Amino acid sequence: MSSQNTSQGGRAPSRRRGHERVAALLSAASDCFVEKGFDGTTMTEIAARAGASIGSLYQFFPTKESVAEALITTHANGLNAHMEQLVAQTAGWTTEELASHLLRAFADYRKQHPAFVALVEVAGTLPSMLARTIRQRMRDYLSQILAIHAPGIPAGELRPAAMVVQQLMKAAVALDNEQPIALRKSAQNQLQQALSLYLRELATRR
Repeated sequence: MSSQNTSQGGRAPSRRRGHERVAALLSAASDCFVEKGFDGTTMTEIAARAGASIGSLYQFFPTKESVAEALITTHANGLNAHMEQLVAQTAGWTTEELASHLLRAFADYRKQHPAFVALVEVAGTLPSMLARTIRQRMRDYLSQILAIHAPGIPAGELRPAAMVVQQLMKAAVALDNEQPIALRKSAQNQLQQALSLYLRELATRR
């Protein structure tokens, strides 16, 4: 974990060593939240996992909530960077390829960053303002992608279409845990077909 974010009154690191300490603290917190969840993790455990004093932790993060918020912000920035890559590559993809990449965006990021799941989906620790910002930013990226894929779509229809695609992406996340595997794969294929049809229909709008 390489974030340098601090929040809710914590002191921002001003030197390289300070940045490294914050990164170590956030990495330790990430591991603790994945293992024990937000409620089951203590500030003492985070400091111990990082090999730091409790005073050092409180110097940058006065509360456990501020640690969680810094981690969530870091992961949100990472997800934004991934979406920016999708925007840049959209023009070169077929409709089916775009549908596949969109449906995997959330699901793959969750697998790569389990602390994000532990904090956002399990513990419900995401502040309402931050949650709204993350959601709206995601719709911004999806609107850009749809504008590239379907350049004729009326501007007033872009945002609603982005919301529909976002919900289908969430559905892909839910399907990732379905069993048995054969049934899950069949459902995932059908979801991709549904999104492909929707994207193709959007491209015909004028």
